[in-house]
Amino acid sequence: MSRSDDAFELLDPVVGHHVVNSLGWRSLRPLQEEAVEPLLAGEDAVLLAPTAGGKTEAAVFPLLTRMNGRGWKGTSVLYVCPLKALLNNLHPRLATYAGWLGRTAELWHGDITTAKRRRILAQRPDILLTTPESLESMLVSTHTDHRAFFSGLNAVVVDEVHAFAGDDRGWHLLAVLERLSRVAGRPLQRVGLSATIGNPDELLAWLQGSGHGRRPARVVAPHQDPAAVRFGGGLPGSAAAVRPGGGRRGSAAEVDTARPPGDIELDHVGSVANAATVIAALHRGEKRLVFCESRRTVEELGEQLRLKGVTTFLSHASLSVDERRRAETAFAEARDCVIVSTSTLELGIDVGDLDRVVQLDAPSTVASFLQRLGRTGRRPGTTRNCLFLALDGDGLLSAAALLLQWSRGWVEPVVAPPEPRHLVAQQLLALCLQEHRVGENLWQEWWGGIGPFGPGAAPVVRHLVEQGYLERDGGLLFVGPEAERRYGHRHFMNLTAVFTAPPEFTVLHGRGEIGRTDPDLLTEEIEGPRKLLLAGRSWLVTYIDWSRKRCFVEPADEGGRARWSGFGAERVRSFALTRAARDLLLGEDPPVRLTRRAAAKLAEAREAHLHTVHPGGTVITRHSDGDVRWWTWAGHRANATLAASLSSVVAPHRRAHDQWIRLRDDVTPQVWREARADGGARLCLPEVDSRAVRGLKFGDALPPRLAEATLAARTTDEDGARTVLAESARFVALGAGER
Repeated sequence: MSRSDDAFELLDPVVGHHVVNSLGWRSLRPLQEEAVEPLLAGEDAVLLAPTAGGKTEAAVFPLLTRMNGRGWKGTSVLYVCPLKALLNNLHPRLATYAGWLGRTAELWHGDITTAKRRRILAQRPDILLTTPESLESMLVSTHTDHRAFFSGLNAVVVDEVHAFAGDDRGWHLLAVLERLSRVAGRPLQRVGLSATIGNPDELLAWLQGSGHGRRPARVVAPHQDPAAVRFGGGLPGSAAAVRPGGGRRGSAAEVDTARPPGDIELDHVGSVANAATVIAALHRGEKRLVFCESRRTVEELGEQLRLKGVTTFLSHASLSVDERRRAETAFAEARDCVIVSTSTLELGIDVGDLDRVVQLDAPSTVASFLQRLGRTGRRPGTTRNCLFLALDGDGLLSAAALLLQWSRGWVEPVVAPPEPRHLVAQQLLALCLQEHRVGENLWQEWWGGIGPFGPGAAPVVRHLVEQGYLERDGGLLFVGPEAERRYGHRHFMNLTAVFTAPPEFTVLHGRGEIGRTDPDLLTEEIEGPRKLLLAGRSWLVTYIDWSRKRCFVEPADEGGRARWSGFGAERVRSFALTRAARDLLLGEDPPVRLTRRAAAKLAEAREAHLHTVHPGGTVITRHSDGDVRWWTWAGHRANATLAASLSSVVAPHRRAHDQWIRLRDDVTPQVWREARADGGARLCLPEVDSRAVRGLKFGDALPPRLAEATLAARTTDEDGARTVLAESARFVALGAGER
């Protein structure tokens, strides 16, 4: 009997029957085979496989088997995703699988109507597909009996777990899962799914939360054979697998042994208009997905494509639900079209028969590129492909550096942001809303003492009490007047969202919502009519309702403008990717096809940076006009750390760049050596602008010094800084015509 037969024998017979007869699968995939035994045993796990590798089924089939075998009642499994679009896409599939056993699966997120929610509360589904924010809302809502609703909870599946773990939503998710476990009265089996993780063992330990070391757990990441049999029906087979090395070659995260023979090309086009010309001319009759790094670029490219007669759909966070769903529907129904998106369509959505992926400039991480590359090559006989179109020289260098790192088998490790004190404050307030009163010495028990929610959180509690966010009476903590004032609007809705979003105006055409725009576009002085660019179309502003933050528009021919501002909008390049850019300038090429334009621009960049890179270390250039720069090629965070640590020689009030740090114009080699020796002995955290704390949601609920320390810890790279300080630095004097 084969291993696949053994796995089938362990599954519920009804599940096994439908896998063969309803889906038409002749066997399970390697990941699905290897996941059955540990998940049936109740182990925690992280399941790794390339995009479209059957991870959802690998988690759900054993959990449905366990659900039936143990007689779980009520809502016993949560399926948590980072995006509502992904939940919408998965729901029909999970509802079908649950239906095989007479079980149910339902959606619960911000777009679900009140009437539908009432039905779900009255008839609890066996599987609930939701987001962490919606779970938080259920816990604090006065309309939900959370103890009754979650009384049967046994397991949680976290899809695209790396998308959570790398930012504050991950800490929020962990904290909510700990509270749910206490509400349910039992440990919850935790299963994470991902295609691109560089450090799976560490991620699994993180996902286990307070259960780490107390519950059995394993990483399931079988070798994926590209020549493995493709199943008929169900999910399309993966044509090739991508190997995500864990920030280094040969890591434990290997999912395949080699790069796929994908079709990767890098071109330089110079502008959004030129990019539209290239996209419109290439691959007509095919379905193309174009990724952009900003909402503004999505809008500008969408308009240019439509002006050229290309059927175009757009997707980004400031578009209305209806507009975004049109793009999602296009994946399933349209053929000859272009879908232009930010990262909203990067994760997990079943894109079916997508033909091409195009990338303007470069995503910020190799992991993101792997996700986007995985949108293609799903049909038998096709390969994964991506065309990079660089809009300028910096975009070309970034894209080439990313592709060079990818070719080395490298991908970023997933690391949770350090010191999330602001989320400790948020969770304490949410817990008091949930329980009404919490013992001042018992609150830590709700999180099992994990990480930031242990004894180290005591100063945050004291501050919350001192400032009136919490009140203390008879040894109990409860919500105070300051929390009511700041977060109490609409039943504390603002308390359940982890991120601060800048204010936006809703844009309406008649009664239909198009999306949201930055208020700056409505207030800046202009000549002539005020026009907006939204959903890839130009709109004439006809009326602004300032009190309700609404803007009414009518269609316009063209001339609209798009803009969004916000906290954290600037891209922060890592040490590894910036160093890869240096390697390119020193002569290394990424092993992909370069167009003649791209090759010419790369040659120009190498000539321009002739004096800023050196294989033996870093370079300090002194220009004849007094401009002195230390070319570290170390990334933003490492350079910010170096600038803070070597403040005696760094030019004051100058922000660090990813490639260089501006030094004082009177720096000599001797002064430089002394400063470097001192800085290397005591690295300092970067300075934080107090105004930046406003971008840290719930930062106002922290003592100012703790809020600034939290931000400083998140903008440092001590390992990168130490690497640079260990390298030699050579001084180079440049003439009037050199840079």
